[in-house]
Amino acid sequence: MTAPIKKPIHLLFVIGVAGALLSSSVLASATLLLAITGFVISYRKSLYQAGWDKPKELRLLHFAFWFFVLVSVCSWAVEGFSYEGGKTLGAHARFILFWPLIIALSYGRLGANTVFAAAGLLAASIFALLGSALITSQGSMATLLSSRFGGGINPISFGNIALLGSFLTLTGGLFFYRSKRRPLALLFIVMGTGAAAIAMLSQTRSNLIALPFFLLLLMPLLSRNLRIVSMVAIPVLLVTAIATNDRVPGQFDRFMHSDTLDSGITIRMEVWGQAWHMFADNPWIGVGLGGYTREIETAVANGEASAMLIDCCTGHAHGDVLNIAATSGILGILSWALLIFIPLAIFARHLFSTHTATAHLAVSGSMISVGYLLFGLTEATFNRTLFLTFYLVSVSGIAAALFNELSTSYVRQRMRTVSATIITKNEEDHIADCLKSARLVADEIIVLDSGSTDRTVEIAKQYADILEVTDWPGFGVQKQRALEKATGDWVLSLDADERITPELAREINHRLADPDADAYKLPWAVTIYGARLDFGRSGRAPLRLFRREGVCFSDALVHERILIPEGRKTKTLRGRLTHYTHRDFGHSLEKSSKYAWLGSLEKHRKGKKTRTMIYPTLRGLMTFVQVYFIRFGFLDGAVGYLTAVTYAQVTFNKYAGLWTLSPRRKNHSSAEERK
Repeated sequence: MTAPIKKPIHLLFVIGVAGALLSSSVLASATLLLAITGFVISYRKSLYQAGWDKPKELRLLHFAFWFFVLVSVCSWAVEGFSYEGGKTLGAHARFILFWPLIIALSYGRLGANTVFAAAGLLAASIFALLGSALITSQGSMATLLSSRFGGGINPISFGNIALLGSFLTLTGGLFFYRSKRRPLALLFIVMGTGAAAIAMLSQTRSNLIALPFFLLLLMPLLSRNLRIVSMVAIPVLLVTAIATNDRVPGQFDRFMHSDTLDSGITIRMEVWGQAWHMFADNPWIGVGLGGYTREIETAVANGEASAMLIDCCTGHAHGDVLNIAATSGILGILSWALLIFIPLAIFARHLFSTHTATAHLAVSGSMISVGYLLFGLTEATFNRTLFLTFYLVSVSGIAAALFNELSTSYVRQRMRTVSATIITKNEEDHIADCLKSARLVADEIIVLDSGSTDRTVEIAKQYADILEVTDWPGFGVQKQRALEKATGDWVLSLDADERITPELAREINHRLADPDADAYKLPWAVTIYGARLDFGRSGRAPLRLFRREGVCFSDALVHERILIPEGRKTKTLRGRLTHYTHRDFGHSLEKSSKYAWLGSLEKHRKGKKTRTMIYPTLRGLMTFVQVYFIRFGFLDGAVGYLTAVTYAQVTFNKYAGLWTLSPRRKNHSSAEERK
C-alpha cells in the first residue's frame, strides 16, 4: 500500500504549503485531506505494521499541540461557552490534527527533498502574487510601493509567512548545494533572496526583528569562512532592510520631532495595557476565549479605552503572550510556551548534525519556531487561521521528514573494536536475547556471573567469548572486574535485562566509524506491563558505551557510576536501549525493596544520615512530582503513573532505611535484643 499512497501524500503536502499565500482554503483543504489519510492509516495500523518505531520526540510534540487545545477548551468552558469564544476554539481545534498528519507524512516517507520543493514553490507563489499585483497596477512599481504590499491578504500575515517561506527556500538552496545539485541550488537561492525582498515590501516591523535571527540560523550550514563573512553581512543587511522600510524611518523622524508614536504602535500599547489588566485580574484562568472581546467593548463603553479599539482590536490583543495570558491565564502562557519551545528544542538538537538532510531540516524547523516566537511579539498568530494552520502543517511536515531522514542516515560501518560486558545472576529469561542483541555491535562478549542457580550460565556459554563465575562484591566492583577483561577499543556495558535495538545497533556502528565523542549515553526504552515508557525516569539515557582507555567504575554497592577521565566528550545517541526492568509486579516489589535497602547501606557507608521521617516523606513526594509531572511521566498513561508511584516508594524506603541505620536507632535495637 505504501507505494501507491506515497506520491499523493507528498503532493498534498506540497500543494498545501505552496498554496498557503494564494488561498488559505488551499492550505486548509490539503491539511484536512492529509489528516483524513492519517486517520485511515492509523485505523488500519499500516504504519506500525511497516515496523515504525514511534519516536518519543513526536509524542512530546503531540502533547504540546493537544495541551494547547485542552487549555482553550477549559477557557471556553469557564467563560460559559460564548459564541466569540467558540469561533476562537474552532481555530485552535485544528491542532488536534497534528497526530494524523504525522501518521500520514511518516507513512508517506516525507523527506527533505519534498519539504524544500514545497518551500521553493511557496517562494514561486510569492513572485506570482507580485506579478499579479503589477499587472493590476498596470506595471507601475511606484503605485505598488505607495502602500504596504500584502498579496491580496493582510500585509502582516503575508509578510511574516513570505519571509519564513523565503528563508526555508534559502535553506533548501544550501541543501541542494551540499547534495551536489548546483543548478537547482542556484535557482533556490535566487528565488529565496527575491522572495525575502518581496516579503519586506509588506513593511511589517516584526520582519525586521526576525530577519537577523533567520540569518543567524543559517550559519551552522555555512563553512567557517562564510560564517566570518556572515558576521559582517548580517548587520549590513539589517541596516539596509530598516533603511528601505518607510515606516521605521518615518516613525523615528516623528518621534524625534514631535515625541509621538504612530497610531499603530499607540493602539498596540493601549490594547496591551488592557490585556495586562485582564490577566492581572484573572491570573489563573483569564477572562475566557470570548471574554477579551467583551472586556474591550466594556472598557470602551465606560470610557476607559479609546473608541478606535472597537474597529481594530476586539478580536485579539495583537501579541501572542498577552493575548493568551488575558484569555487563558497562567495555564494559557504555559501552553503557548510548550507549543513554541518543545519544537524548538527538538529541532535545535540537530542543528549541527553531520547528516546533510537532518541538519537542513533542523534549521528549517528552528526557523518556524523562532519565527512564530518573534512574529507573536506584535501579532496574535495563533488566533489567525492562516498563521495557525501554516504552523501546524510546517512543524508536522518538517518533524516527520526529520525523523524519516534520521532513520535512514546510519550507513557507515564500524571501524573500532567493541567489547560488551554483562554481569548476571539468575537471568535465564533475559540473557540469550541480551547477548544476541549485543553481538550486533560487539566483537567480544564478556559475562561475569555471581552464582546463578538457574540456567543462566549454561545459556551464556552459547554466546559469550569469556564467561566466569565469581562471588558478589557489589555492582560497581563486579562491573569493574568485567571491564578489566575487555580488550576492545570501546566497551559496551549492558545489564542482562537490556537489549540493543536494530536501529540503535546501526547508529552505534555508524558513529564508531569515526567517533565524534569519547563516550555515548544510550536512551532507555523501558518496557513493562506490555507498554514502552518514553518519559519519567524511564526516559533517561544512561552512559553505556565508552572508549576503554582510562575508564573505570565506582565501587558503589548499587547505582554505580562510570568514571570518565576529565576533558573527554560525552554525547547522547538517538536510538533506544530496550530495558525490561521486571517480569511482573511482584518482581518489581522485590527489586525495588532490594535497591532501596542497598541505597540505604551505600549512603550510610558514605556517612550520610537523616534525623526525622519528614525528610524521607518529602523526598518521596518530590520524586513523584519530578517523574510524573516535570519529566512528563503522565504521557505514559496508567503505567507511567504506577511507575512514578513505585519510584517515589523506592526513594521513601531508601531514606527511611537510612533513618533506621542511625546510631541511636541501632543502639536502641541492640538494647531491645539484649532484653
